Amino acid sequence: MSTEPTSALTVMLAMNDTSRERVLVPRVRARLEAVATVLPVGPGTSFLADPAVRAALPDVDVLLTGWGCPRIGPDVLDAAPKLRAILHAAGSVKAIVDPAAFDRGIQVSSAASANALPVAEFTVAAIVLAGKRAFRLAAQYRLERRKSDPHSMPGSYGSTVGLLGASRIAKMVAERLRTLDLNVLISDPYLTSGEAASLGAELVDNDTLFRRSDILSVHAPLLPETTGLVDARLLGLLKDGAVLINTARGKIIDPGALLSECASGRIDAVLDVTEPEPLPPDSPLLDLPNVFITPHVAGAVGNEIARLGELAVSELEHLAAGRPLDHAISATELGRLA
Repeated sequence: MSTEPTSALTVMLAMNDTSRERVLVPRVRARLEAVATVLPVGPGTSFLADPAVRAALPDVDVLLTGWGCPRIGPDVLDAAPKLRAILHAAGSVKAIVDPAAFDRGIQVSSAASANALPVAEFTVAAIVLAGKRAFRLAAQYRLERRKSDPHSMPGSYGSTVGLLGASRIAKMVAERLRTLDLNVLISDPYLTSGEAASLGAELVDNDTLFRRSDILSVHAPLLPETTGLVDARLLGLLKDGAVLINTARGKIIDPGALLSECASGRIDAVLDVTEPEPLPPDSPLLDLPNVFITPHVAGAVGNEIARLGELAVSELEHLAAGRPLDHAISATELGRLA
């Protein structure tokens, strides 16, 4: 595909109204309009159902997509013969981009890196606090109205942190853990020992990861082969007093096995995601003092969402200038995305 500079790119916004307001804040919208003609129409539940959208598609060079975007299948691609790129101002493109787009030479980009940053920061904060068992101690303090003995807790120095999966987020976490006095393990079938070492981590298998970790953080994508991956057997390998952190997807952990281990008090858990999500009001997990639950806030929220728009518009600026995309997604990667 040509990398010659392109003038007057025509962009169609394909995201819901709420997403558009949060992602394309005024300063980002100004950058967008400086390099492209932005169509005043966008799809609702379907690209082809709205006559105005259908009529505009033949002139579209770029689809700037986000939350609420309908699936971009062969019928949409047929209706948009000039389409050069799909730039997603959100995380995974798997649900919206049909593999046929790659067959037609259409470039695909995702703002997953911008969404990954706050998750990585949240995870590192959770690891630091988990090392001191701050979540458990805070719950005990609140319930008992008296100070527990913090010296009975293990502390962080020299602790072993395990990362289940070498996702984009996990790599960011590993890089940030370099500044701490921790031992880092990582398990991922697609990672080499050399790649793990470059992250400051030791590559191990899943069983070793669970046996050796004082704090274990889940970063695997949710795929058929990872659904229920963290089962009773793996949880049983964790040390007494270990802390399990999950900022990935709730379905990766067997919910019954997790409840059993936490209810016994043998392990602690820090959960930003659960199965089901949200938890029912009578879920026993909500009452356990050794379980700290947040309502899926690790990813981009509030003003952090503007980062997604900034990244997507940066990709558009690259495209307009004839430069390669910085956050391109390949057809091979699409199959491994959550």
